[in-house]
Amino acid sequence: MNIPQISPFITMDEYEEIKDCFTKNWFTEGPKSEEFIDKVKKLLEVKHAVLAPNATLGLYLSLKVAGIEPGDEVIVSDFTFYASATSIEMAGAIPVFCEVNKENFQIDVNKAQKLLTAKTKAIMPVHIYGMCVNVNEISEFAIKHKLKIVEDAAQAFGVEFTGFKYSPDGKARVMAGTTGDIGCYSFYADKTITTGGEGGLIVTNNDEMYDKILYYRNQGRLSAGTFVHPEIGYNFRLTDLQAGIGIAQLRKLDQIINNKLRIWRSFSEKLKNIEEVRLLKVEPGSSHIPFRTTILAKNAHQLMSFLGTQGIQPRTFFYPMHRQPGLMKKFKEYGNPVSFDDINFENSCFGYDNGVCLPCFPSLSEKQIEYMSDKIKSFYSSK
Repeated sequence: MNIPQISPFITMDEYEEIKDCFTKNWFTEGPKSEEFIDKVKKLLEVKHAVLAPNATLGLYLSLKVAGIEPGDEVIVSDFTFYASATSIEMAGAIPVFCEVNKENFQIDVNKAQKLLTAKTKAIMPVHIYGMCVNVNEISEFAIKHKLKIVEDAAQAFGVEFTGFKYSPDGKARVMAGTTGDIGCYSFYADKTITTGGEGGLIVTNNDEMYDKILYYRNQGRLSAGTFVHPEIGYNFRLTDLQAGIGIAQLRKLDQIINNKLRIWRSFSEKLKNIEEVRLLKVEPGSSHIPFRTTILAKNAHQLMSFLGTQGIQPRTFFYPMHRQPGLMKKFKEYGNPVSFDDINFENSCFGYDNGVCLPCFPSLSEKQIEYMSDKIKSFYSSK
């Protein structure tokens, strides 16, 4: 078999949805974008939402409107995709890396306490691998230390947390990305839904931040067609073609989620008797929309090499931020509150050394799951 790591769940629905863009000759951000925004606001139960070209730029915009300035420090998970850290650098601030837990590699708020300095202005929790961080702990920490919360929910669109204690309106059930000051999602091709390969979303319940975003993302003006620009701004818009794809994807969101959970359950059953392998635990209070089939495995990198020879495309877990060559060049000599030594990030390193991402795209078949599971069993039985 040939089994790729990702395969976007695109059908004729997406083609049908974007026909209007051609018949009406409207391709820039317009009616489709407005419709898409209305639908995601209702789904996420959030007051304001705007589109962005991708989640990296969405995080950058979020940091800017949250008041993060050059020289400020932002605490961020050490175990995440590179963009979480580089969006902070793009805003001129300093990413300060925080250790994660060993069960599911969500940020460990207890370790964040030691990272605080007079320059700390925000914390960026990352909802990793399709589940929530403990948003109660994040909120309590941020309130106590007067920090802004900029949520990286790139991998957690549609994920819920039950038992939230800090909602202004008393809601106990909240969506990942909506519990802080501002949050971002990704619609890249491998995410729960896509807007055609690239795309992002920024959400907030803060009126002032929303007003600032409108200027920042649209060349310093509220509407196109005018050449008077009251504020500094840039181009962070999306197209109606992309929004149309997003609308079609939203219609089958339930199907996508159900398929991903089916895949997770099937792998759980087929791998349960392999003592060298275990699936990640879901954070208490969080729902789960698997981003990948994430397993911890003995001899993980050897296993991945073997699977590659069998036509299966696995991926490693994230490479720790404190080990990233590009970030080390820029920030190692800065004098962060925590050094870049592995000893400060044992769990983050453990994740990279022992983690394997197997496919979890919605069209993955039971036959493909069985094939992958059998190959994993054969790898360990030969040891």
